[in-house]
Amino acid sequence: MAKLPFREHHLLELLYGYDSQTLPLDRFMSDYFRAHKALGSKDRGDIAETVYGIVRWKALIEYLGKHSVDWEKRVEIYKEGKLESHLSDDSIPLHIRLNLPKELYELILNSHGEEATRAICLNNNFAAPTTVRINSLKTNRSDMLKRWLETYDIVPCSYSDLGITFRKKINFFGLPEFKEGLFEIQDEGSQLLANLVQAQPGQLIMDYCSGSGGKTLAFAPQMNGTGQIYLHDVRSYVLDEARKRLRRAGIQNAQVVMENDPKLKKIKKKMDWVLADVPCSGTGTLRRNPDMKWKFDPAALQRLLGQQRVIFEKALSYLKPGGKIVYGTCSLLKEENQLQVDHFIKTYDLQIEGDVFQTIPKPGGMDGFFGVVLSSKEKKNIL
Repeated sequence: MAKLPFREHHLLELLYGYDSQTLPLDRFMSDYFRAHKALGSKDRGDIAETVYGIVRWKALIEYLGKHSVDWEKRVEIYKEGKLESHLSDDSIPLHIRLNLPKELYELILNSHGEEATRAICLNNNFAAPTTVRINSLKTNRSDMLKRWLETYDIVPCSYSDLGITFRKKINFFGLPEFKEGLFEIQDEGSQLLANLVQAQPGQLIMDYCSGSGGKTLAFAPQMNGTGQIYLHDVRSYVLDEARKRLRRAGIQNAQVVMENDPKLKKIKKKMDWVLADVPCSGTGTLRRNPDMKWKFDPAALQRLLGQQRVIFEKALSYLKPGGKIVYGTCSLLKEENQLQVDHFIKTYDLQIEGDVFQTIPKPGGMDGFFGVVLSSKEKKNIL
């Protein structure tokens, strides 16, 4: 048997290895590359691009391959480069042409209608751009554009005043500007969602379900180093990463509050703003995490809906009278978005402030996010 070319050997090893474990694709690929030092940066880039492409187009590839579980056959079909020519073939079920499990396709269809759903699903078959947010505590977008324009293929974001999109991937973490804390990688939609928190100097803000603090990093500069931001999450490892990011960004008016910290009781009903960026299906980010669509489970969605309601109620307990709470997701599904907001309004006597924020994936544009600002209804004086 002839020996496979170097990259093809590792491509197939990675694909078969991924099948035999349960880690998310990006995590498994990262571990694989770390374990195989002989792979150079160009090797890794080519393999990763191919793997993500195959996983994005998996349903159509398997249909054309007559449901073969042979990765060699799937790679062959993908590399033929004719997948888009089948998009108008009405003999192939639409959800397969669009590369979604039928149940997930129907949920998105029910949320956005036929035309928008088709566009969303088609866009999810191609790589998302990489966008960074400039840290206004240390620099400004104009200076960073001048610094990068001669070296990289970049454009300023259309909606976020601090966003810059890179049209080609680079090693962001190796850049001196990253190490200096001049920017963070953050999708434009995520930046805009963070902007719903209209933080003011001197205020108290709770970033509930903060993760590693991406949205805190976005709105913290508005506070001019005053007031206090509390980052809370049940996962200690993401809070460790948040501490590192806060230090690198030069944000000093923020602190991490771990689960079961006595401080949590003391700060209840004191926050001017609460951000509840809840765990969700992630259907707005399937371009970046294409393996997630093949793991979609309607029963898991139902569990998530229950968790979102519990989390929102807990987050709401930190809001002071007259304060505002932001509910956000990276989901495209109305079950996690509009219908949840309807429930919160009815259950907690809340009202929507301003416009509801929602984006959908578009070529070269931002991911799918949803966000809304809610406040208590004003009680009228009865004479």
